[in-house]
Amino acid sequence: MKLEHITKRYGDAAALSDVSLEFEAGKITAVLGESGAGKTTLLNVLAGLTSYEGSVEGHAPYSYLFQSPKLLPNLTAEENLRFVLPKDTWGEVGAMLERVGLAGREKSYPRQLSGGERQRVAIARAFLYPHELLLMDEPFSSLDLSLKKTILELVAQLWRERGETVVFVTHDVHEAALLSHRAVVLHRGTVALDLAVEGELPRDFFCRPPCEDLLTRALMRTL
Repeated sequence: MKLEHITKRYGDAAALSDVSLEFEAGKITAVLGESGAGKTTLLNVLAGLTSYEGSVEGHAPYSYLFQSPKLLPNLTAEENLRFVLPKDTWGEVGAMLERVGLAGREKSYPRQLSGGERQRVAIARAFLYPHELLLMDEPFSSLDLSLKKTILELVAQLWRERGETVVFVTHDVHEAALLSHRAVVLHRGTVALDLAVEGELPRDFFCRPPCEDLLTRALMRTL
C-alpha cells in the first residue's frame, strides 16, 4: 500500500502534511508520535475513513482494532465475534477464543469479563474479520505490564501464522521495537524518522533493542 503526498487539514491546521509512505505487504509497521502528530489520521486515511489530498494506491480490505474493545454489551464474547463474521466462518470462533486464552468464557458478556479479557475478544475479532490489512490504534495502552507482555506475544504469534500487513499506532517505543519490522515517527503531521527494525518476531520482552534510543530521540526531537 502506497501513500503519496498525503495532506489532511482540519480547518487551518494540517494533521498530515505531504506524507509519502509505502507499506510492505506481510510486514508490521509501528507509527509513533506525540499527541496530535497525525497518527490516527494516518490510520483513517489507510482505511478510507477520511478525506485527504494526495493519492493512495493498493486499498485493501481492512480490520480495525481500537484502543478500547468496543464490544456490544448485549452480546456474549462468541456472539460479538459472530456478529461481524460471515455465517460460514462461525466454526472458527471457538478455536480463536481458545487461542486468546478465553476457553470457557465464550458465553460471558462484556460486563462479566476483565478489561484484559475484553481486549482479547477484540483481538480475536480483529484477526477473524476478513481482511488483508490490520490497523491497530494503541491497542495495548490500557493493559498492565504482565498482560501487555502476553498480548504482544499473542499478536506476534497470530501475525506469524497469517502473515498479514499490519500498521499500528503507539506512544510506547518498547512496543514498537518488540512488534514491528519498521517504525515511523510523525511530528506535526510530517515524517521525522523512518527506521527499519531488525530481528525476527516474536522478540524478547525483557530485552531493550538498540532502536529504542533512536525512536526516543526522534520523539523528543533530539536527533
